[in-house]
Amino acid sequence: MNCVDWEVNVLKIPIKLTMFTEVTATSRHYVDRLFDPDPQKVLQGVIDMKNAVIGNNKQKANLIVLGAVPRLLYLLQQSSSSAELRTECAVVLGSLAMGTENNIKSLVDCHIIPALLQGLLCPDLVFIEACLRCLRTVFISPVTPVQLLYTDPTVIPHLMSLLSRSQRTQEYITQIFSHCCKTAEHQTVLFNHGAIQNIAPLLISPSYKVRMQALKCFSVLAYENTQVSMTLVNVLVDGELLSQVFVRMMQRDKPIEMQLTAAKCLTYMCRAGAIRTDDNCIVLKTLPCLVRMCSKDRLLEERVEGAETLAFLMEPDVELQRIASITDHLVAMLADYFKYPSSVSAITDIKRLDHDLKHAHELRQAAFKLYASLGSNDEDIRKKVSVTFLGPPRILHISSHMVICLVRLAPEAFPALQI
Repeated sequence: MNCVDWEVNVLKIPIKLTMFTEVTATSRHYVDRLFDPDPQKVLQGVIDMKNAVIGNNKQKANLIVLGAVPRLLYLLQQSSSSAELRTECAVVLGSLAMGTENNIKSLVDCHIIPALLQGLLCPDLVFIEACLRCLRTVFISPVTPVQLLYTDPTVIPHLMSLLSRSQRTQEYITQIFSHCCKTAEHQTVLFNHGAIQNIAPLLISPSYKVRMQALKCFSVLAYENTQVSMTLVNVLVDGELLSQVFVRMMQRDKPIEMQLTAAKCLTYMCRAGAIRTDDNCIVLKTLPCLVRMCSKDRLLEERVEGAETLAFLMEPDVELQRIASITDHLVAMLADYFKYPSSVSAITDIKRLDHDLKHAHELRQAAFKLYASLGSNDEDIRKKVSVTFLGPPRILHISSHMVICLVRLAPEAFPALQI
């Protein structure tokens, strides 16, 4: 480094320090205004803070470090605070939660969840919606312990009672449920507090977001749960069986997200024994829908989820395996799961190819699961898959799913690994 470069770099240091000092001073000003004795100035300070943090993760981090969260929570919980102030505090907290995972951790450590849940007892609907929106943002983060939703036994029934208040409460609450239902115990709690009868009518809501979140709720409730699945099969929604509502949601003119989630619901009900494997809604609707999700014109996440769900659906049933093996060239279609990135691509597809490359492992894992499921029982299918899968020599990273797949497809080659 020559003298000129050294002098330039030295000159940059105080500039950066000055900028950091200015940012910190500005952030401190926002926090200081929260302690003003004049309630109107506090309200205006919170509104200004809301405008300052929108899309600004650095500002959000600064405010959290400077102690804005405890003060906002204090103002939110004070009965002497106006409804507008409490609502604005919830909105700012929700915006802070939309930052980084560290932001979420800081908010959770400040006990934001109990404070917001307590806020749901307020009769003001606008404030309730703001609290729910913030809770939704916090709970969908992977760093938030979902068990916090179940600590107080009065929370779930109260959330159920709020479902009828507005479309926003319906959207936020069902999204919270779908993200926080992780175990059989969680399924039981939601089931016992009337999740099915309270959420089923939302499947015909005029709001797509509400319908979609309700559908996701049933997906997580029915997964490997016989009690829930047996109940769902007898539920009527506006005079129509719930299973038929799911079938309508799998129609090709519906959004892919809706088709795939509806197929998952019927798959889980089928695996739980609530729907026969030879039922038309499985053979003629669910299976073809999941095969469509495996086609190369679908997005990566859709292809992975479609293949894994299809593998789960047909794993114990040889007839479904036979049908799948001859549906829309599925076996050959799965070969494309190993062809990323493509050597020839249009410029407009570069971002998608880059995305697929980063997640190529997920594609391969999903393909292995589906190959293993296809070839688990029938020798003819096994041979058909073997020609496609084992034909050209490949060098692949070995995974447990690949081992299972290879053993099922060519058992004579792996006598020591029979399963």
